[in-house]
Amino acid sequence: MSKSFVISLLINPQTGAVNEVSQDEIQSWRPEQGILWLHMNYRNPAARDWLAQAGLPATDTQTLLDHDTRPRVEASAARILMTLRGINLNPESAPEDMVAVRLYADKQRIITSSDRKVKSIGELAEQLLKGNGPTSPGTFILELCHRLTLRKVNQIMDMEDKLADLEEQALQQSDHNLRLNLGELRRQVIAVRRYLAPQKEAFFSVISTASLMSTEERSRMREIYNTLLRVIEDLDAIRDRALVTQEELSNQLTEQLNKRLYFLSLVTAIFLPLGFLTGLLGVNIGGIPGTNDPKAFTYFSIGLGVLIVIQIFLLYSFHWLKK
Repeated sequence: MSKSFVISLLINPQTGAVNEVSQDEIQSWRPEQGILWLHMNYRNPAARDWLAQAGLPATDTQTLLDHDTRPRVEASAARILMTLRGINLNPESAPEDMVAVRLYADKQRIITSSDRKVKSIGELAEQLLKGNGPTSPGTFILELCHRLTLRKVNQIMDMEDKLADLEEQALQQSDHNLRLNLGELRRQVIAVRRYLAPQKEAFFSVISTASLMSTEERSRMREIYNTLLRVIEDLDAIRDRALVTQEELSNQLTEQLNKRLYFLSLVTAIFLPLGFLTGLLGVNIGGIPGTNDPKAFTYFSIGLGVLIVIQIFLLYSFHWLKK
């Protein structure tokens, strides 16, 4: 590996042999030697300088060095330029913080760039060094798209398992943390889907315009496109299920609150007239009835009890205690 590049490999399309190349060998490389694949961290100044002198169209060079890109494809008869997104599997990183992968390919060169580690790129390099990797630009693009999509399928499966656990918990409890977890899951789904929709269109463009692919490779690319389409549909289903579960939790909490408020309202309705009477007879002025009668308090207590019974009877009559 050269200092300017994370990966620098020379692929012999006839024999399938793959060798690592140095910086000097990259400078002296000729197309008849084989297909050159260079993967660079576009933040590396040395790699940026090399790319500026690589003879690529200015727009392609700028795309390979852009910090923030959306999935898209530009293809002509001689080359293809792709910007894709992959699941972020780096330690202490959120998977929905997707890694941008940029790819330029012609008949003799493959140049990829990113600013973070991409597991699919690393696996491709390992596979090539073992003699089992793609030996043409078309199969390289196909294999990279397949691996990026496979990571998304695995991530969606994890999201579905997480949602299933949250749905099961929602049947047993309705605490605040559960709603927060559902909200976080919905946020992850939205963040992932933001890039998958344009990536789906990019894959379709590869099928219809890429001249570097054979008919068989286009057919396999169509299968990858269909897989990504199912991934997006699954994301939509997860988002909708999470929304329904979150609304159900909100309804449960609202129902619990309404029951508590209803109980407090009944208590208030019963004790409001009692409080009025005790307050009225408790004023410290002359003329209060029963002041000189030793049995007045007993009579008053019995009267309050009778009033409570009448109130409860009326509440039952109006079906206010049957909820």
